[in-house]
Amino acid sequence: MSESASRLPLVEIFETIEGEGTKAGFRTTFIRLFGCPLRCVWCDTKYSYPPYEPEFVLSIEEICDRVKGYAAQHICLTGGEPLLHGERSAQLLRELANLEQIQDIHVETAGSIPLHPFLQTVTSPKVRYIMDYKLPDSGESHQMHLPNLEALREQDEIKFVIASEEDFAMACHVLDTYRPRAVPLFSPVWGKMEPDRMVEKLLQTSLHQVKVSLQMHKVIWDPDRRGV
Repeated sequence: MSESASRLPLVEIFETIEGEGTKAGFRTTFIRLFGCPLRCVWCDTKYSYPPYEPEFVLSIEEICDRVKGYAAQHICLTGGEPLLHGERSAQLLRELANLEQIQDIHVETAGSIPLHPFLQTVTSPKVRYIMDYKLPDSGESHQMHLPNLEALREQDEIKFVIASEEDFAMACHVLDTYRPRAVPLFSPVWGKMEPDRMVEKLLQTSLHQVKVSLQMHKVIWDPDRRGV
């Protein structure tokens, strides 16, 4: 792949702590790619897709050089939708996985793009996928690529962002119907579903493998602050 063909549009690259999921609290380098095919109602990164524009464009080599400038051993590749760029996204993952300092790369994907091509061509055990399964209140539940539920592995995660009682019921239904191998995460929408209510409902179910995931970064910093 030529250097011009390996360039990617980005919103930001920064180092902070991971705010949610199984790696919450770890020092992490965030790489936020530009572009997303979905338009979730409660999206908190609307600056990552049109009508906004990318903040800058870098080659894969330049992205890796920036990552090497940070001390973090964890990477969060996010967006927008970081898998939107197809083979360029896959090549970025392969090159990031080759960095000796990196132990873990978790990819935050929205669930509408097939995972199989990436699982076949990105073989490093460092790379994991966190699939955000879109529930009814997101307005994008019809966009889910359901074969992804079977593709997810034990090292992956499946996140359900819950804004309402209907969302909670659907998350439980998906887990009961498809039984994905990935670690299931329940995360309340900031300002919509109170965390104590979600936990109360969870304890009323027979689900024992679900991990409650709160957005730590929105507790530490202002919820609207970028780059943290």
